[in-house]
Amino acid sequence: MAEEKLSPVEIIKAGSNYLRGDIGPEIVDGNDHFSKDSTQLLKHHGTYQQDDRDARAGGRGGEGIRGDKVYSFMVRTKIPGGKLTSAQLLEELDLCDELGNATLRITTRQGLQLHGVLKSHLKEAIRRINEVQLSTLAACGDVERNIMCCPAPHRQDPVHDEMQALADRLAAHLCPRTTAYHELWLTDPDSGEQTLVGGGSNGHEVEPIYGPTYLPRKFKTAIGLPGDNCVDIYANDLGLMAITRDHRIIGYNVLVGGGFGVTPSAKKTFPALAQRMAFVTPEQAVDVATAIIKVQRDFGNRSDRKVARLKYLIHEWGLEKFKAKVEEYYGAALPECLPDDVTGFDDHLGWHEQGDGLWFYGLNVENGRILDNETIRLKTALREICRRFAPGIRLTSHQSMLFTDVAEANRGALEQILRDHGIKLSHEISAVRRWSMACVAWPTCGLSITEAERALPGVIDDLEVELARLGLSQETFTVRMTGCPNGCARPYNSDVGLVGRAAGKYTVFLAGRLLGNRLNVQYKDMVPAEELVSTLVPVLAYFKQDRQAGETFGDFCHRKGVENLTQWADGYASQATA
Repeated sequence: MAEEKLSPVEIIKAGSNYLRGDIGPEIVDGNDHFSKDSTQLLKHHGTYQQDDRDARAGGRGGEGIRGDKVYSFMVRTKIPGGKLTSAQLLEELDLCDELGNATLRITTRQGLQLHGVLKSHLKEAIRRINEVQLSTLAACGDVERNIMCCPAPHRQDPVHDEMQALADRLAAHLCPRTTAYHELWLTDPDSGEQTLVGGGSNGHEVEPIYGPTYLPRKFKTAIGLPGDNCVDIYANDLGLMAITRDHRIIGYNVLVGGGFGVTPSAKKTFPALAQRMAFVTPEQAVDVATAIIKVQRDFGNRSDRKVARLKYLIHEWGLEKFKAKVEEYYGAALPECLPDDVTGFDDHLGWHEQGDGLWFYGLNVENGRILDNETIRLKTALREICRRFAPGIRLTSHQSMLFTDVAEANRGALEQILRDHGIKLSHEISAVRRWSMACVAWPTCGLSITEAERALPGVIDDLEVELARLGLSQETFTVRMTGCPNGCARPYNSDVGLVGRAAGKYTVFLAGRLLGNRLNVQYKDMVPAEELVSTLVPVLAYFKQDRQAGETFGDFCHRKGVENLTQWADGYASQATA
């Protein structure tokens, strides 16, 4: 049998000496960018090489010659469960001003991203992130990415703390052991001494979980609850659904094979929800997760990256065969999942008692972008809050932020700081805006076909008007926009998914649901940006007229089906033009 031909990225990883490659000499070669091979390895270190496509085209704010690439780097901090301190957030805010493009962004996986970092500042950015006990290692690349976990600090029972502790254990256990990261980025600038952490002096020879070529593709894990699927468990390669009895975790339902990346030109690619595989005890969770990753390491596709995610291995094998192989690697049989499944989704916005005499406040951050502009001064407000009250900080999977451990006496003052800086409180945000999110897309993401983050606020503005006219302003449904089909803002299980298809045009998906456990379906293709809201209005009017008691928008669209929705919308349009 002929040996499988490796993809170019696999060849790069194999020859990289555990993620070193030529990154070291290229850091100081005087160029404004890295070589093609190094850009692939850099992802494992937590950074993407990007170029400003506005500037390249001589467009918005661009002073470059048309066609020239204006290089910069996105630097992503890995923050398990989205949990950090005020001091750590303040350092990230300083970095975005001093080394980035003056904005900081909360990701859909509870991390933070700096944008616009020049190559000459890259080492300083990564070093300073590490100096406040954070890291960018494995925030990107063919490894376990940032482990998501429900961020709510509910102290009245131990469940949330137990989940967050598991997220921390998994993150530490699944972090790459190579010392290349520390050698490249954390060398003492004065003495030249290397900081060898996380693997010992010979750490580059040891990668017990990943091996010399790491995983075939990225791997994503989330830990959540049936009653609160705020981390979109079904959208992950590995989901650990905490099963509780009498306020304690008795184990986890293990879900495998979720993932949303799609290449439209490749029919073999598709979005997939995770499938329910097994139930494990808390003591088994880390070892079973490791076994799942090792099976993907050994059997995932290394010749075609388009079909290298875990979902494709499970699709090829079937769940039964995959589970049997996991049991073989783990060393014991695993029982079926318990019947518990998702029943709720809490965005944790607004004020909540923690159960220990303190409070936490969830602040909506539209599309995760932290900035100061002529309308709002969110960066300045966050600095004042962090310096004055030093709250704990938690990031949510909907790109928003929780201030934790707030004393009752400080609630009013915290709100006033936000108001003084032009920031709406969470209860002042419309339901549709509160439940919307977008990926970065243009101008920095090299994969984006069209706008997302810069386009969605305007779409929501118009949608708010139509929802008010229809009397649906209080309806809760998710709207998620991406600039390409790769699905970084998880558009394929939302009530309304708007996915970039061509310049200024989108595919509209309907019939997902807030709970995140059902894929949506294509409703309209190649819809111009300016027609997105008018495309949705007839369906929303139909929902207003024909919904069943308690029925959500996504469930309504699922019940009616695309053909029925299309017929209604055509008739609605005919009446409007009559």
